[in-house]
Amino acid sequence: MLPNNNCIRVGQQAPDFSAIAVYDQEFKQVKLSNYLGKYVILLFYPLDFTFVCPTEITAFSDAYESIQNLNAEVLGISVDSEYAHLAWLQTDRDSGGLGDLNYPLVSDLNKNISVSYNVLTEEGKALRGLFIIDKEGIIQHALINNLDFGRSVDEALRVLKAIKYVQTHPDEVCPANWQPGNPTIISNPKESKNYFRSI
Repeated sequence: MLPNNNCIRVGQQAPDFSAIAVYDQEFKQVKLSNYLGKYVILLFYPLDFTFVCPTEITAFSDAYESIQNLNAEVLGISVDSEYAHLAWLQTDRDSGGLGDLNYPLVSDLNKNISVSYNVLTEEGKALRGLFIIDKEGIIQHALINNLDFGRSVDEALRVLKAIKYVQTHPDEVCPANWQPGNPTIISNPKESKNYFRSI
């Protein structure tokens, strides 16, 4: 990894950025801080026109309605140019392309965004970093996979639901594998025992 003396952590303010993105076959300026008031899933991926990347990018696009229903948006980010993004979007899925996407693909050609999120490799690609940022711009979740294996949309949605739940129920915490409707734990020593007695 390239050295990064300002390594970000969960619980910190997400580094803001402004960059060119491709959305709906057009170039547009995207600024992370413009999404304040919504949750944001930042989806870093290595390169356009590769093998695992289109499976992840299209999977998040296919789940976009569920993501929007959670007051969240998605931004895909790689170190490719906006022109490469556009060409990939104009390639059919059955040929390894993306087709139409429901969210923007951001160009990080100067690699500043990847460096600020500490996902840039020495070879100049972005690792598979997934960051969930809350409505206040705070990073609540970070997951970084190596290059050769993809991430789970279902798990990202589960974590997003858990984040939203604990933020609206400040006296409760979510145990392992929690799903909406499952029991939570009251976060004090006495009442937490009710949960542990029930399992």
